[in-house]
Amino acid sequence: MSSEVAVVYVLTALGLVVVALTRLRLRADDAAGRTRVARRLLDLHTGAGIAALVIWTVFLVAPADTALGGDTVGIVGLGFWWLVVVAGIGILLRWLPSSGRHASAGAEDSWSGGPALSLLAHLGTAAGVCVFTWAYLTSVV
Repeated sequence: MSSEVAVVYVLTALGLVVVALTRLRLRADDAAGRTRVARRLLDLHTGAGIAALVIWTVFLVAPADTALGGDTVGIVGLGFWWLVVVAGIGILLRWLPSSGRHASAGAEDSWSGGPALSLLAHLGTAAGVCVFTWAYLTSVV
């Protein structure tokens, strides 16, 4: 196994961690951030994340000469990963400061004192998905 392929496998596992921890961190009504995250956005992030993980992992482990290891499966998996990134960026928007007479103070939780964990996770996922796309386009995987 080449080092590029190993990086893709490690980033895939880290994607699982990001999807799971995002769900755990935001499931409560008093989750960290300036405002609550829309339930549908969190469900989109989790659902697309699960689909991306399953489809992308099947694509990675299936032999290339089978239907499951084919180009279509890889493209669908990448599509779901990009959907996770878009939903993750939407989730990050909850940290933007709000102003005005009816603005509420930001909530914090025991995970961190601010947006650092969310930024690391979701911007790291975006970088990882760029690596996945590069690996797919250059036939590394």
